[in-house]
Amino acid sequence: MKVRPLGIEGAWEVTPRQHGDARGLFLEWYRFDHLADAVGHPLRLAQGNLSVSARGVVRGIHFADVPPGQAKYVTCVRGAVLDVVVDVRVGSPTFGRWEAVRLDDVDRRAVYLGEGLGHGFCALTDDATLSYLCSATYRPAAEHTVHPLDPDLAIDWPAGTPLLSDRDAAAPSLAEARDAGLLPDYGACRAFTAGLDTRSSS
Repeated sequence: MKVRPLGIEGAWEVTPRQHGDARGLFLEWYRFDHLADAVGHPLRLAQGNLSVSARGVVRGIHFADVPPGQAKYVTCVRGAVLDVVVDVRVGSPTFGRWEAVRLDDVDRRAVYLGEGLGHGFCALTDDATLSYLCSATYRPAAEHTVHPLDPDLAIDWPAGTPLLSDRDAAAPSLAEARDAGLLPDYGACRAFTAGLDTRSSS
């Protein structure tokens, strides 16, 4: 398993080693120890999610209040998506920057994004199926979204006419979310992560 940091602090790409023969294949799509070595603390598993999307569906950009935030470990078990991490942490040196990783059922990569980062994806195939491991349970009042088509973000979604949920279509821009005080603070996110490091080593 290879864990590679992305250009946004707190996000990693994970590429598993696949073992295949005439019967099929086997891989370890998640290893808490390898991820913890790279990230600096174990991923606390609190909830598992599965989403299925039609081609051209765009979901996101979603994020949660910090603390406690919601770290995510995401992989595509069927089809393919373009998975996008957005730095929505006010004060971060990469605030407003996004990075994309193709997740599919061929290379079987995963993306880990820490607390405070925004997440979204575009389904490249029908029945694109994502599996999420999450560090915290879903709390509606603490969950927020930034409009995925915000021109200031300028995410290059590979969809002619992206299909959005009503919630995502009505979401504020990054600037509007910042002005409304909805975005996580970079310093608070780093302090929260440092606390995880301390608790995991005690």
